[in-house]
Amino acid sequence: MNTVVQPMSEDGRAKGARIGIMLCLLSMFIFAAQDGITKTLVRDLPVAQLVMVRYWVFLLFALCFVRMQGGVGNALKTAHPWLQMARSLLGVFEIVVFGLALSYLGLAETHAIYAVFPLLTMAMAAVLLRERLNLRQCLAGMIGFVGTLIILKPGMGVFSPASLIPLLAALMFACFSVLTRKISSADSFGTNLLYMGFWGAVASTVIGLPQWVTPTAQQAVLMLVLSVSGVMAQMLLVQALKYTAAITLQPFNYSLLVFASVLGVVWFGEALENTLVVGALLVVLGGLYSLRRYR
Repeated sequence: MNTVVQPMSEDGRAKGARIGIMLCLLSMFIFAAQDGITKTLVRDLPVAQLVMVRYWVFLLFALCFVRMQGGVGNALKTAHPWLQMARSLLGVFEIVVFGLALSYLGLAETHAIYAVFPLLTMAMAAVLLRERLNLRQCLAGMIGFVGTLIILKPGMGVFSPASLIPLLAALMFACFSVLTRKISSADSFGTNLLYMGFWGAVASTVIGLPQWVTPTAQQAVLMLVLSVSGVMAQMLLVQALKYTAAITLQPFNYSLLVFASVLGVVWFGEALENTLVVGALLVVLGGLYSLRRYR
């Protein structure tokens, strides 16, 4: 007797979307809190050391995950071994650069500039993956670019070279995202996790171990929280995608900028300049406008 699978009801889809959005918002808040912890720790500890500990914990998680999903042997099979290595190394250096930005800039300013990465990803995908851009996306890119210029304030006598650090991190993450798109078409999620954890741990240990500074008990606890919460936030995001489509969640990813700005004001006493607020709004507007293509 054949079983007829009933399509999900409208109420079921709406409930799934609400759960997915809540999980996405929770993951964004954890990411913002992570950056607050990082900004606190980099005052006394090298950024590379923090990245190294995070990748050790991430590799442990990746090994546990792939063992439950069919074994390490299956996860090691990849169609793109060199791209896997390149993507993983790029991920390590992107985190290092972003942590360096937090040591010079506030949470709000760092995230406002970094928020341009979806538009950079879109442009790079068009060049490297031959994805077609329409007029709406080109206009969205221009809006985001203007917003970034307002934040950076070049030629106004108040330009800070340190502002280019999160912009470099955004460019690196855009490259990481494009490589992920290409690799994920052939390799499984577990394979991506395992290679990213392995090569990330190797690279971060090479650059982090020589700079090791023995942390205090409080710093050690914060490092552990930083590492574990990173895995938690990633898995919350994965769970969110099980409940609703990525295109539905994409606008809520910009809540990371809001959370980071609030934490910057409350936690570190940062002041939000008008140019920062206006520029960030334009960057977010450009990102949201580009999404209209998919709807």
